[in-house]
Amino acid sequence: MKMRWRRRALAAVVLLTAACGGLFVAGTAQAQKVSTGSLSFSGDQGDYITQGDSYAYSTGGGDALNVSSATGSTVSVSVTGYNGDWWTLTFDAPGTQVLAARTYSAAHRHPFNGTGPGLDLSGEGRGCNELTGSFTISKAVFGSGGYVQAFDATFEQHCEGGAAAARGKIHIANPAPPRDSGAGHPATTSPRTATTRPRAATAKPHAAATGQPHATASSRPSAAPTSGAGAADAGSGTVTATDTSVARALLRDGAVVRRLLIVLGIVALVGLVALLLVGIGVVRHVRGR
Repeated sequence: MKMRWRRRALAAVVLLTAACGGLFVAGTAQAQKVSTGSLSFSGDQGDYITQGDSYAYSTGGGDALNVSSATGSTVSVSVTGYNGDWWTLTFDAPGTQVLAARTYSAAHRHPFNGTGPGLDLSGEGRGCNELTGSFTISKAVFGSGGYVQAFDATFEQHCEGGAAAARGKIHIANPAPPRDSGAGHPATTSPRTATTRPRAATAKPHAAATGQPHATASSRPSAAPTSGAGAADAGSGTVTATDTSVARALLRDGAVVRRLLIVLGIVALVGLVALLLVGIGVVRHVRGR
């Protein structure tokens, strides 16, 4: 009896530890600070994610953007607003394809999109359980090793199959990969005319929102995007590939910090479950005597 409970406790610890490690690895891959970029989006009345409001963030306005992509198949952008807002936007190509300049329809919530395209806009404590949507990429330039040099896209998503939608656009422009980073020459996808294009949102400064629980007072309104999908590719900043710069980028990435907190919570839960199972085994062993 005692040996059987020990085995069950060990199995539970192994499973929870594996899940914890998976979250950590997924959350820390290839994060880099965006040199020049913007994200703007708005939603219909009744849309859960936007609450019917409009938002606009840009590096020129003091907002922090970080982007990550392991192979170009998935691009994830995290935004930490000057006023404390935080959002995460993810695009995923079907299967192992590399994201290219075209329209992806019938998208579902990433990472539960299977072999089809994936999409997810979430933040401020709100996210879709299930979503449908589409996105159009007008520019995608990647270097090897997950370096994102340029990425421009528009998107539209519907939570829980509802009619209300959130719509927006993302613009990212980074310098060419540093020669000593091992990133090599970027591979550029050729843009082409999209067959369908989601309606772009007309963004207004999110600091002007009233009555919304997520609208945080700020000493300045967040600036509207400085450029759209057809803007200049390269910004004035630089991105280095040193260990220090990567560490700083990870610390500034709100999504990574949140995943680390989740990891710590799971580790604590593993300990509690193990202690509980061992305690139950001891009680049963004593009673069996």
